[in-house]
Amino acid sequence: MFDSLLIANRGEIACRIIRSARELGIRSIAVYSDADRDARHVALADEAWHIGPAPAAQSYLQIERLLQVAGESGAEAIHPGYGFLAENAEFAAACAAAGLIFVGPPVAAIRAMGSKSAAKLIMQQAGVPLVPGYHGDDQSLQTLRAEAAEIGYPLLVKASAGGGGKGMRVVRDPAELDAAIEGARREAAASFGNDQLLLERYLEQPRHVEIQVFADSQGHALHLFERDCSVQRRHQKVLEEAPAPGLSEELRQAMGTAALTAAKAIDYVGAGTVEFLLDTDGSFYFMEMNTRLQVEHPVTEMISGQDLVAWQLQVAAGGSLPCRQEELRINGHAIEARIYAEDPTRDFLPSIGFLQHLRFPSEDVQLRIDTGVRQGDEVSIHYDPMIAKLIVWDVDRTAALRRLRRALEQVEVVGVTTNVKFLLAVAGHAEFAVGNFNTGFIEQHHDELIPAASPASEQTLILACLHLLLSRDADARQSAADSTDPHAPWNQTGGWRLNGDNHHSLCFTDGETDVQVTVHYRTAGYLFELPSATLAVTGQFDNSGRLLATIDGRQLTALVVRRGMELSVLYAGSSHRLILHDPYAEAFDQEDAGGSLNAPMPGKIIAVLVEDGAQVKRGTPLVILEAMKMEHTINAPCDGTVIQMNYKVGALVNDGAPLLAFAAEEGS
Repeated sequence: MFDSLLIANRGEIACRIIRSARELGIRSIAVYSDADRDARHVALADEAWHIGPAPAAQSYLQIERLLQVAGESGAEAIHPGYGFLAENAEFAAACAAAGLIFVGPPVAAIRAMGSKSAAKLIMQQAGVPLVPGYHGDDQSLQTLRAEAAEIGYPLLVKASAGGGGKGMRVVRDPAELDAAIEGARREAAASFGNDQLLLERYLEQPRHVEIQVFADSQGHALHLFERDCSVQRRHQKVLEEAPAPGLSEELRQAMGTAALTAAKAIDYVGAGTVEFLLDTDGSFYFMEMNTRLQVEHPVTEMISGQDLVAWQLQVAAGGSLPCRQEELRINGHAIEARIYAEDPTRDFLPSIGFLQHLRFPSEDVQLRIDTGVRQGDEVSIHYDPMIAKLIVWDVDRTAALRRLRRALEQVEVVGVTTNVKFLLAVAGHAEFAVGNFNTGFIEQHHDELIPAASPASEQTLILACLHLLLSRDADARQSAADSTDPHAPWNQTGGWRLNGDNHHSLCFTDGETDVQVTVHYRTAGYLFELPSATLAVTGQFDNSGRLLATIDGRQLTALVVRRGMELSVLYAGSSHRLILHDPYAEAFDQEDAGGSLNAPMPGKIIAVLVEDGAQVKRGTPLVILEAMKMEHTINAPCDGTVIQMNYKVGALVNDGAPLLAFAAEEGS
C-alpha cells in the first residue's frame, strides 16, 4: 500500500476519501481553489495545496498544476473522486507518465466508456442488451433526422461524452428535433469539450437501476448488488436506495451477470457502475458505464458492510479484492437523500448564498452524513450546489423510510433555499412507499411533491413573535445587569402600562402578504391575537438557543434564526421565511422599473435568441443562461415586445441583473 494520496477533488467526496485514507494510515493531500481556501476538506486533510482561481477550469481541471503539486508534496497516488477529472483518460495517462498511481481503471477502459456511442458498440458485441438507437459517427443534421425517424418518437437526444443530465433532451415531436440537437450540442461542448450526440428510443416509464462492479488486476471481478436511482430531476438523481424495491432474485442475478460481462469486455479494474434502464415488462437495457465511484455509493456500503474507497485504494496498490462474490450478502435496506441548495418551486434552480445556520441530526450506525460544508460556508456559482448526503439504514425498506423522514425533519439550513421539504414529500408519498415509481415520478406527482407556497401557519407566526419577545427580554435583562441602576423602569419588559391594556402589535411580510399579530401581556405568559384565533402562549430558550414553546397547551421545539429583519422559522421539518416590518425603515421605491426580466442566479450568457424590438408570445425563449453547470432558458412571461437586450453572449451577470427590458402587450 502507498503512504501518501493526493485527492484531485473537493467538497464532500474529498472529505469521504480522506476518512478512508486516515483509517488506512495514508497521508492525505488536499488541493483547493481560491473559493475553497477555508473549505472543510482542506481542514480535514493532513496538508493542502493551492491550485488556482475559483473557476474549475482554472484550478481543479488543471492537469499540469495537479501533477506539479503531486510531485512537490511527495504524493505516490492520486484519487480523482467523481466529477472533474475522474473519467478523463488524459489525466489517468498523465498520472501514469509521472510515475503516480491513478486510483481508477486503466486508461483503455476509461477511453472505451468515455464515448457513449463507442461504449454501446462494445456492449452490443459483448451481448449486453441495448436500447434501440443511433450511435454513429455521422453527426450531420440530415443523418440525425433520418435516424430519428427510423427510431421513432419519443426520442432521447444525448451527449455521447457526458453524464449528469447535461446535453440531454427529450423530443416528442419531429418539429422539436433541430432545436433539441442544437441545445444538446451546445451544452455537451461546454460541459465535456465534445459535441457528439447519440439518439435513443425514449422509454416512458423505466426505472434507473445500476449495478456496482469491482475488479482487481488479478482477474477477479464481482458485483455488490444494485441501486435504484429512479427519483430524478433534470435527469439528475436526488434519492437512491439499495437494494432496488421489488427486484426478484432472478432479475438481480441477470443484471449482475450483464454488468460483469460489460466490465470484463473492457478489461476493467477498480470500482465502476453499470447503469441500466429497467422497463415495466422486466426487460433491462445498458445505458452507460461510469468508470469511477458514484455519488450514491454509500447505500451500497451500508447494505454490504464494505468500505468501497478502501477497496479502491487496495486494488490501486495492486492488491486483490478483499472477498469473493459468494461471501457478499444484502443486509437490510439503505436510502440516500441528496440535500441541495436549490428551489424546487423554481424548477430546482440552484440557490446561492452563505450557510448562516447548518445543523444535521447526530450520526450513528444507522444514520450517516456525508458533507463537504460547514456553517458559514458559501454555496457559490462555481461548483455543484449539493450541501450533504443523508444516508439511513434499517432492517427493511419500510423502517428505512421511517428513519429517513425523521432524519430529514431534523435538518436545519438557513441562508439558502433547499430541497429538504421536497425530499420529505417524496419520502412520505404513498406511491413511493409501496415502491410504485419510475424516472418520471417527480413529473407525475409534481403538484403533490411541490405544492404552491402556503401562508405562514399560526404556529409559525407565534414562534416568530415569541422569539422576538424573548430576545428583547433577554437583551433588556442584560442591559439592566450592565446598568448602574438595574431597577430603573426603563429596563422592564413585562408589558407594564400605567393605563389601558398592555399589548403590542408585530407586523410581518409573508410572501406578498402583510400579517399582524397582537400580543397581550399576561402574568404567566402571553395571549396571541391572530387573524384566525386567540391563543395562550408561554416559552423560553434552552441552553442551545432553541425555542421551547407551549401554544394553547401544546408543547413544541423550534429554531428561529434572525438576519436583520428576516426571520427563518424551522420546526418539524418545515422552514418558513418572514420579514419583520419596521415602520421606521425608509420605504422602498415601488414604482415600476419599466418591465425588466432579471437573472434568477449568477451565470454566463451563452445565447441571445431574439433581437431588440422583437414581438414575442408568452413562453418564447429569449436568453439562455449557463450556471452551476446547467443551462437555464429565460422565457417571455407573457405576450409583449423586447425593448432592449442588456447583455451580449459571453457576458457574466449577477443574481437579479436585468437581462432585458420587456414591455407586456396591453391586456396580456
